[in-house]
Amino acid sequence: MLELIDIHKTYENKPLLSGITFSVQAGETVCLLGASGSGKSTLLRIIAGLEEPENGQVLWNGADLESVPTHQRKFGLVFQDYALFPHLTVAENVAFGLKMQNLPQDEIKLRVVASLKQVNLSEFINRSVTELSGGEQQRVALARALAPRPRLLMFDEPLGALDRALRDHLLDELRSILHASGVPAIYVTHDQEEAFAIADRILLLHDGLIAQDGTPAEVALHPASGWVANFLGLGNIIEGKWLGDRRVETSLGVLEVDDKTGADMKKSVAVLIRPENVTLISNGNGLKGRVADVSFQKNEFRVTLENGLYFYTPKELEMGEEISYTVEAECLG
Repeated sequence: MLELIDIHKTYENKPLLSGITFSVQAGETVCLLGASGSGKSTLLRIIAGLEEPENGQVLWNGADLESVPTHQRKFGLVFQDYALFPHLTVAENVAFGLKMQNLPQDEIKLRVVASLKQVNLSEFINRSVTELSGGEQQRVALARALAPRPRLLMFDEPLGALDRALRDHLLDELRSILHASGVPAIYVTHDQEEAFAIADRILLLHDGLIAQDGTPAEVALHPASGWVANFLGLGNIIEGKWLGDRRVETSLGVLEVDDKTGADMKKSVAVLIRPENVTLISNGNGLKGRVADVSFQKNEFRVTLENGLYFYTPKELEMGEEISYTVEAECLG
């Protein structure tokens, strides 16, 4: 089991990581999700031993890794740029790390075959890597990381160079491969869809801290703050004043909220209104708004009101049209 305790790191004299603590269990894929510059890749480099924290510990099964060099940690790394050798074949690329370990030739051959089978590239074993597509090259990089039988796999934006369709396809494959291998993994990305597709658990990094730690469902259904909800694009985030008795005064008016935060003593709160929780009504009651923008997306219309509220509806509304609606709001604290 990997465990990080109170990791601190500064960058250009500014705090980058301010006390990061979490663990990764056997067979678990943990995704570090956050904006660019949030410290995700730095955290990965600290785990790998490529950088040192200014404070804190990195433990494996309770043993401190501070004095263990990178090549002895038995962690596999997969990067966005593949880092393959263009003059070598697929098999030779996968075998490279094994040769550095001075393993017997027969053992190397067996591991290369097994690793390529894991990533569904057995038929490419003698191909030059320059003949492969981006997705195939990334799978070769994964096979190379799997071949030494690492006790932890680490991915740093591995699909960032691929187009969306190929990325979606590879995400499904990668999740299956990781679960089949049983190797715990840390996956770094800024892409929310990627994180939700691959992770068993998501850690959202913001301002040097873990803003939320939970399963994809927990994070999406119960965001811990207005920042989390806004970063994930969960809906409309509105600041308001807590009035008590589940009521919040906002720019839309006084809203009754679903409050799970225990906000009784709070004065300022963030309110989340998910697009699916805006309902048009025809009787003239409820909240009022005027349509500022309408666009067709996939199979419905995205409507934005002059007050900034947006929602989706199968009904096409007219620009400038005044509507009545109701909302279901959540208090995020």
